[in-house]
Amino acid sequence: MEWINDGGRDFTEVIVVDDGSTDGTIEVVRNFQRSHPCVRGLSNPGNRGKGYAVRHGMLEARSDWTLYTDADLSTPIEEFQKLYEAAGAQNAQIAIGSRALDRSLVSVHQAAFREYSGRFFNLVMRMATGLPFRDTQCGFKLYSQDAARKIFSRQKLDGFSFDVEDLFIAKKLGISTVEVPVRWRNVEGTKVSLAGGLRSFADVVKIRSMHSE
Repeated sequence: MEWINDGGRDFTEVIVVDDGSTDGTIEVVRNFQRSHPCVRGLSNPGNRGKGYAVRHGMLEARSDWTLYTDADLSTPIEEFQKLYEAAGAQNAQIAIGSRALDRSLVSVHQAAFREYSGRFFNLVMRMATGLPFRDTQCGFKLYSQDAARKIFSRQKLDGFSFDVEDLFIAKKLGISTVEVPVRWRNVEGTKVSLAGGLRSFADVVKIRSMHSE
């Protein structure tokens, strides 16, 4: 979702990125677009991964501020205002939603194994990258246009650990980021396999060397 200011006129554009699905998602989006021109559908060249899909959408966005969110809306879209206000209050170019700063805002938790695996992942992530954030994996993040262009054009990972890479790039570039507690509820149907989770741990360890220049 993008928030756009066009000469004092505010409006929203919604970009839906289809990552090689076979359920007709992109056809539904493009049919909807005929009567709702604020909606755009983008197709990836096959199934490339969440990181690729988010990068595709963010680099196509034309807004002053762009929010990316998971399609299941596990974080209600109304929480956008919290991120936008926090970015303004702290003069930040990125605001990231967090489930860890105030766990009372989580209405439906993940299974215990997944939740504690996520906390362990965060510990490894902080040790490997030096990033201070308590939750890098919440799929609800707001970027200014300038920050998005600089960061997503440098992103290399296509998998689930792309969030960490993007925030590490932001740190390297001196782009200010604020972490904001948001409401969240678990929605069943995750695509993260055990192999994918292990790959994310490996990716986090190598992110520093990927961007050492």
